[in-house]
Amino acid sequence: QVQLVESGGGLVQPGGSLRLSCAAPRTIFSRYTMGWYRQAPGKQRELVASITTSSSTNYADSVKDRFTISRDNARNTVYLQMNSLKPEDTAVYYCNARMLAFNYWGQGTQVTVSS
Repeated sequence: QVQLVESGGGLVQPGGSLRLSCAAPRTIFSRYTMGWYRQAPGKQRELVASITTSSSTNYADSVKDRFTISRDNARNTVYLQMNSLKPEDTAVYYCNARMLAFNYWGQGTQVTVSS
């Protein structure tokens, strides 16, 4: 069973920042595209950002210029730096590791943006 361990969620005011972390087994991290998805109540899970093993990145339009995804190969960890947070960013955020037909998920971490 592949385990992706997330941390860093919480409650933040609009305009604030949070950083999410996701640690993966080395055998996964070194070969898989890593990503962050989110799911708000009553909505489908959506891609927020992803980063390949060569550090090419992709972002949802709604988070471009506010969120930054990065990976630390020495720590086998992917990060999501979230700035200028808005109430509509409120969701459960899931870490994802994907390669071809293989797809693994973390347990999710709640991010709530509210005053």
